[in-house]
Amino acid sequence: MSLLQVRALGKSFGGVKAVDGIDFDLQAGELLALIGPNGAGKSTTFNMLNGQIRADRGSVKLDATELVGMRPRQIWRHGVGRTFQIAETFSSLTVIENIQMALISHREKIFTFWKAAASYDRAEAMHLLEQVGMAAQADRPCASLAYSDVKRVELAIAIANHPRLLLMDEPTAGMAPKERNDLMALTKRLVVERNMAVLFTEHSMDVVFAYADRMIVLARGRLIAQGQPEEIRNHPLVQEVYFGTGKTFNLRKSTESMHDA
Repeated sequence: MSLLQVRALGKSFGGVKAVDGIDFDLQAGELLALIGPNGAGKSTTFNMLNGQIRADRGSVKLDATELVGMRPRQIWRHGVGRTFQIAETFSSLTVIENIQMALISHREKIFTFWKAAASYDRAEAMHLLEQVGMAAQADRPCASLAYSDVKRVELAIAIANHPRLLLMDEPTAGMAPKERNDLMALTKRLVVERNMAVLFTEHSMDVVFAYADRMIVLARGRLIAQGQPEEIRNHPLVQEVYFGTGKTFNLRKSTESMHDA
């Protein structure tokens, strides 16, 4: 059975069907890209999976657990992590304190006047920072980091609860090509090492075709194609709806340039 099973998922705003009955599965150890033009329903889908928006209809099951109707914190505690298009960290805290805060939340610990929060789980926090290549900057304030390093810290926060499923919303937005490549290569490694499933949205086609194991494509709230990157690259409806009739976009060249970065 698939780790994530989405069936007939739908959401309307007024008379507009933002997401119109989509179905897809996601396996453990798989990196699945969700793509589509602006207004396709990607963000709404993501927010329903994470509990920020409640679905009007359909089902989202993680293993046998129904997630529809749960709050984001409940979904997080069931093993779903998330990163955001604009990285969300506590800029006033150090790098390691950000990770410790996530660990405290995961273990439902409570701050007291008798024990500093910074003393909690430092060894595990350091281990997480080592996994994302940020251990050497553990005691620096997040406010002083380059943006690409902030994204690495956010990734460490997202995996602090040992998620089975990680949702990544535009993970490489605002990053240079080499930084995009480094972050996605790191994510791919974590997927394999942790046998974790990842669903990500992304506008950079070089990232999508270089790193996705499989892809699903939305247009106007409906799923119009799904399959491996080569299938999607050559899918006539995807070419017409996503890239636009008459547009030229060399996907193979874009993918090759990503690997050369």
